[in-house]
Amino acid sequence: MKGLGKKEAFVLIIGDLIALFAALWITLLLRYGEIPDTNLLSLFISTFSIIFIIWIVVYSIAGLYDKLNFFSEQKFSGGLVRAQIINSALAVAFFYLIPSLAITPKTVLFIYVAVSFVFLYVWREFLITYLPLYRKQRVLLIAAGEEMQQFKNEMNNPRYGIVCAAAIDLDEADPEELQRDIASLIEREQVQIVVVDLYHEKAQAMVSSLYTFLFSQVLFVNFHQFYEAVFNRIPLSVVTHSWFMENISPRSKRTYDFLKFVMDNVIAIVLGIVTLPFTIFAAVAIKWEDGGSIFFRQDRIGKNNRVFKNIKFRTMSPHKEVDGLSKNPEITRIGRFLRKTRIDELPQIINILRGEVSLVGPRPELPVLVKQYEQDVPYYRVRHLIKPGLSGWAQLYQKDPPKISADAYKTRIKLSYDLYYIKNRSFFLDIGIALKTIATLLSRSGE
Repeated sequence: MKGLGKKEAFVLIIGDLIALFAALWITLLLRYGEIPDTNLLSLFISTFSIIFIIWIVVYSIAGLYDKLNFFSEQKFSGGLVRAQIINSALAVAFFYLIPSLAITPKTVLFIYVAVSFVFLYVWREFLITYLPLYRKQRVLLIAAGEEMQQFKNEMNNPRYGIVCAAAIDLDEADPEELQRDIASLIEREQVQIVVVDLYHEKAQAMVSSLYTFLFSQVLFVNFHQFYEAVFNRIPLSVVTHSWFMENISPRSKRTYDFLKFVMDNVIAIVLGIVTLPFTIFAAVAIKWEDGGSIFFRQDRIGKNNRVFKNIKFRTMSPHKEVDGLSKNPEITRIGRFLRKTRIDELPQIINILRGEVSLVGPRPELPVLVKQYEQDVPYYRVRHLIKPGLSGWAQLYQKDPPKISADAYKTRIKLSYDLYYIKNRSFFLDIGIALKTIATLLSRSGE
């Protein structure tokens, strides 16, 4: 379906590259006052091609190829502005710090930054939003519950290539009426796609009626697969014992595990060396402020429910813990700075090198909260099938995550993101999460 898959991201990347090259042509036209000839273009294209590749990587980190960001006007506009600011700084540094690649005159660079922004915005905003490049397909939604309503609301976004022509709430529908009326509804509303919750018991009553429309070129899509593609999380209504047996495997993926091990350890070692001055500063500052311990060690639950000591720089004054939870902690002055700059998390490099934590994975939880969630949140233990991580899918996409106190509802939502990661985990997904985490840290908008 248009607008929801990897093909769209590919089209966007190709479109961005075309826009960047077109912006270069216009820039040279503006700078020199004449149509650029082959010699002039070749002089600049070889150098700018390197910049284009770097910029595309930055756009990816900024989320400009994410489905939800692309479909959201606010997220797209803000992401493009931030990415272009970063790209402008990178381009200036690139051309000024590497003499062999420097361009002359530098005026071309500054004109190009402005022109490329306009071209990208026009390509993304005007062509895709205001000039429909394809006819919207009419959808019949057959589902139930809160997830159905979320899906209907999301489909109101005009950037999708579909429109919800009709919807049937399975919780309220009569099975006999469904079987009798479904055919006329599809024909009357000129439905081209039927998104149906095949796991719902009432949906089984209309399967035979829907089957005949396969020969009328009507496309059928499982609601839960569609929901997962749009929201990047698993719909909890589908999560049953059979779903886990079908989608989740505890067996290791040898190639993936090896690449993940190499990435974790190489990055941890490099990060440890690069951040050594910050580590020394933090240790001295903490000791100087109140003379207390430098590190804060706390029990967390890791892979296979094993308890390990999570290590951070201490950011709070000495306090008591009751049942594993801090009571009336006070953040120190140095601690406030360390948290704001994320320096307090640097000692977790030790956890990575010990093999207790990965760079990417579900965030490890406190034992007391795990015990509570295992009672209140069905299938919560499944998130412990894999190694926890410093950053994860849920940290990137859950807007209102649970904090230090128990919150079963928010944890259910968090679990839906964790299940998505466990089901779809791969080396390239890990790289994407790592890059987006860097962008989040730089914007200081993370958890």
